Amino acid sequence: MSDETNPFDHSAIDDVIHGRLRLGIMAYLSTVSPAIFGELKQKVGATDGNLSTHLRKLEDAGYVRQEKRFVGRRPQTRVFLTDAGRKAWIAWIGQMQGIMNAAE
Repeated sequence: MSDETNPFDHSAIDDVIHGRLRLGIMAYLSTVSPAIFGELKQKVGATDGNLSTHLRKLEDAGYVRQEKRFVGRRPQTRVFLTDAGRKAWIAWIGQMQGIMNAAE
């Protein structure tokens, strides 16, 4: 069986998404984009610093973008899933489905 048809080929899995916290971020943003930083932090159970680090990795990959603004006098960061991020998310889901289907 060639690598292209091997349903258990884990080398094609997007490591940027596959990390536990980044996976949670992508899953949440796929349902509510944009998300406010504090809301996202609560949903994925992260600290400010940890979430910022993982968002930076996703941003470097082009999967999310952040928009900083003020609401009243308070700073607010909104996180958006990009078109490239949505495509990568859908591809990741397809890879996981292929692996699960092969295990049946």
